[in-house]
Amino acid sequence: PAVSLVAVIGVPHDSHGEEIKAVVVPAAGQQITADELVAWGREQFAAYKYPRIVDVVDELPMTSTGKILKREIS
Repeated sequence: PAVSLVAVIGVPHDSHGEEIKAVVVPAAGQQITADELVAWGREQFAAYKYPRIVDVVDELPMTSTGKILKREIS
């Protein structure tokens, strides 16, 4: 997919304890949807590895050294 940057975090899930969530920044000039990314992940990864929750955002919170601030992602 046309992805520039992605962060993967765990979010609470009622029956599984935790679920995978991907927060994605599209590459410049690209338009992608959460459904497209979930479908791509379903084809590429094992059933327990692909994110079922995907948010497409303009930018991710970063530190001054360029690390993603995962605690600020929800």
